[in-house]
Amino acid sequence: MDVHFEHKPVLLQEVMELLSPVPGGVYCDATVGGGGHAETLLEMTSPDGRVVGIDRDMDAVAAARKRLARFGDRVSIHHGRFSQIDELLSKVGISVLDGLLLDLGISSHQVDLASRGFSFMRAGPLDMRMDASQGETAAGLLNRTSEDELADTIYKFGGERLSRKVARSIKRMEADGNLATTADLAVAVRRVVGRSKKSGIDPATRTFQAIRIAVNDELGELEMLLDLLPEPLAVGGTVSIITFHSLEDRMVKSRFSRLANPCECPPGMPVCNCPAPMVEHVTRRSVRVSAARVKENQRARSAKARAVRRVR
Repeated sequence: MDVHFEHKPVLLQEVMELLSPVPGGVYCDATVGGGGHAETLLEMTSPDGRVVGIDRDMDAVAAARKRLARFGDRVSIHHGRFSQIDELLSKVGISVLDGLLLDLGISSHQVDLASRGFSFMRAGPLDMRMDASQGETAAGLLNRTSEDELADTIYKFGGERLSRKVARSIKRMEADGNLATTADLAVAVRRVVGRSKKSGIDPATRTFQAIRIAVNDELGELEMLLDLLPEPLAVGGTVSIITFHSLEDRMVKSRFSRLANPCECPPGMPVCNCPAPMVEHVTRRSVRVSAARVKENQRARSAKARAVRRVR
């Protein structure tokens, strides 16, 4: 297994300020990746803070265990989805957390390793699974999906305005037996989508993003996690979520707002019988990556962080 998993944590300082980790606290990095955020959590909660790491990617699990081995039994890393957080925490005897972190999207490791099938810059298998040990590949999804269904997916998850033409191009290449690699998929997209002179973003970006989101059911996973909140936070505990996609950010913002203001009374209602808020906003607006840091890491340009703290 390849454990070289470079991890440049996005919004590291900002997220630590939101979580305010303290010695002796118990925290969960539910998208542990290469262990960058988790490492800082462990350093800030020394000498007796605990961190549980979760990731769908076995490469990430192996890399995080290696990177964080010096912290001994203060850290435990688990293979799984963050929607399984209750089950995974119970395995290590943890019922409540002082902080929960999610850093959504894909890692540089996943994109840069051609064999994972995420990249439109390098030829690789049509895979795109975050958990390469199970589930349907991108090839399987493309094979079973009709042209109309594929167009809807590309538009919904990628925001590609030419989704109908892109889907038609992909299905034609598939029918001709010419759709075997990520390079082939990129060609199918570029045939109908030109490069933006303003942004310089590769024409295949939105389509690859959409297919990846569909393959991994990323929005479904996020919805399941959001439905669990504010569990498993202790009173005073904070959850911070970093998003890279407008649909993700909208889901997080909406859920946080409902938890912080559950009142459904119509205007003018003299007495409110709605339940008291479960959380309070730590961030009223999303926290963004500074321009200087975007220059260092272009993949961080769309990152946004939001956070809420449990109050009851």
